[in-house]
Amino acid sequence: MIYQNPDSLRHDIRSGQFTHTTSSQCPGYIQANMVILPKTIADQFHQFCQLNPRACPLLEMLPMGSYTSTKLAKTDADIRTDLPKYRVYQNGQLITEVTDIKKYWNDGMVTFLLGCSFSFENALQQHGIRIKNIDQNKNVAMYKCSKIKCSGPFENVTLIVSMRPIRNDQVHLAEQITGEERFEKTHGKPLYCGYDYMEKLGVNQDLNQVDFGDPIEIDRQTETPCFWYCGVTGIMAAIEASKIQQDICITHSPGHMFVTDVKDDEEIL
Repeated sequence: MIYQNPDSLRHDIRSGQFTHTTSSQCPGYIQANMVILPKTIADQFHQFCQLNPRACPLLEMLPMGSYTSTKLAKTDADIRTDLPKYRVYQNGQLITEVTDIKKYWNDGMVTFLLGCSFSFENALQQHGIRIKNIDQNKNVAMYKCSKIKCSGPFENVTLIVSMRPIRNDQVHLAEQITGEERFEKTHGKPLYCGYDYMEKLGVNQDLNQVDFGDPIEIDRQTETPCFWYCGVTGIMAAIEASKIQQDICITHSPGHMFVTDVKDDEEIL
């Protein structure tokens, strides 16, 4: 089932009826990655986002203790319950994956919402570009770029990319569409398209060996792998932050986003 209304989707997520990846859901609406950190380390994460705007385009930073978005949600929304799955880390280690984080919430937490490439998938489809992970009912494929380290206050944060196989004759069109100004806040055009990804990015040679998400079949004769910046980079930074703070951090589970009430061509005020 494809939801058209973000409020209806969030309601069903909150009630436990929807726990899947949000790719393809609410076409035309912006989706957001999420990171929640203690206030004591939040300023450093904010700096990380500013230094890495393609990987972590900051859509909204909530006031400390707030779990309600004012820029991205126009109807009822609760950050603690309205994502299909969350991951909780402590001292850099994953301790659990849950569908509700109320028991982990405290008033000293700061929430960051970052742009997500799921937001431009509908535009690609509208131009006849197939999104194979959607067709196959899978999460998007995501990889660590071992050759690219992010700038900023946290050490050893590896850039994460998402990959979509694009038909050879549509690669330029995909670059044009996602390079439009409206998609700058959701990672923009691909970082790289082609088969020299191991040399250029340091991505696994075997694309079936994903680091996050699901492997997607690719036809090497007719398709080109295109790699976009990915907000899971923010999860990597949050994990490093939790090591420094020796405290918990909470993120979305890769592929399970906060679906906003803002259209992809709408300005975020």
